[in-house]
Amino acid sequence: QLVESGGGLVQAGGSLRLSCAASGSILRVNNMGWYRQAPGKQRELVAVDASGGSTNYADSVKGRFTISRDNAQNTVYLQMRSLKPEDTAVYYCNANVLSWLGLKDYWGQGTKVTVSS
Repeated sequence: QLVESGGGLVQAGGSLRLSCAASGSILRVNNMGWYRQAPGKQRELVAVDASGGSTNYADSVKGRFTISRDNAQNTVYLQMRSLKPEDTAVYYCNANVLSWLGLKDYWGQGTKVTVSS
């Protein structure tokens, strides 16, 4: 199970931090990342943190967003700065998790981020 928090309404230029915690009978969490889906658009990758420590960002957020994770807490964060109205979307956490049930991708319920101009 993935539980997200941290979305909300912010003015352009502002900051928000999203959190996503994985829980359950977890043996190992591999990749953890964030995706977003704006109204009328397809879901897109925002940032991903691989279990080995490498990160990857969408070009549109490079230099403004930072992904990080706390492996002890199975939690991933997305620090968003210099937010723009085009960042408005529902943000979804994703994690590739190995549990006693096997290896599976999980999705959070989504948290809405609205950036006003």
